[in-house]
Amino acid sequence: MAIFFIIVIVMNLTGLMIMGEDKKRAKRHQYRISEKTLWMVAILGGAIGTTAGMQAFRHKTKHTSFRLGFPILAIIEFIIFLKIIFI
Repeated sequence: MAIFFIIVIVMNLTGLMIMGEDKKRAKRHQYRISEKTLWMVAILGGAIGTTAGMQAFRHKTKHTSFRLGFPILAIIEFIIFLKIIFI
């Protein structure tokens, strides 16, 4: 169970950090982190972090797939997380 918690924390911190890094790269017109990578981090347990990063850094907020997809995925992951904790 402890490993599960560590994985969830790491993935969410990763999601938060890559959203900030991609925003920084966008401002500097540098090579960007692919949308595929952003989605993979979110799907693999980092949806809450990517959603928080999207809001904190105001990044990808005009893209409907991100604006709706990340929060929906975050809610689903949060529910799954709660179910695992309270089994």
